Amino acid sequence: MIRRLFVLVALVALLAVPESAGAAIVIQKGIGGITISMTKAKVRSVLGAPTRVKNGKNEFGKYTTFVYPTLTIIFQGADAVTSVETTSRKERTAAGIGVGSTLAQVKAKVPGVKCELSGGIGDCHVGQFKPGKRVTDFIVDAKHVVKRVVVGIVID
Repeated sequence: MIRRLFVLVALVALLAVPESAGAAIVIQKGIGGITISMTKAKVRSVLGAPTRVKNGKNEFGKYTTFVYPTLTIIFQGADAVTSVETTSRKERTAAGIGVGSTLAQVKAKVPGVKCELSGGIGDCHVGQFKPGKRVTDFIVDAKHVVKRVVVGIVID
């Protein structure tokens, strides 16, 4: 009886813990439960209403941006996510890499990452900067600390 009670308490405790998958950077896929190619309706069903919506036009055509407290999601020219980015320290890869990580940590814990720095600032990325390709980009500052993470499709 005590063992069953212990198992029941353990299961209830696990259910009470928020799911970490929603607060994850998944290389080449997405951030915070939002993935590339997800529709606007699906994003809203996952995150609710955005705190701000911006519609505009740039050299690539019309776009919509959904802004949430920890994510900025762009729909370039369509109803599907073309990029998702974060400046929040809450979002992390499975290896613990995200905003606030050092350049050395990114190099050590992100398989296949390539870093390009000029004057001490730049980025480390997975993927190719070629039209239609997916890229996960860790933007670093002059102190070699990640300031922003973007997962997106290269437009140009």
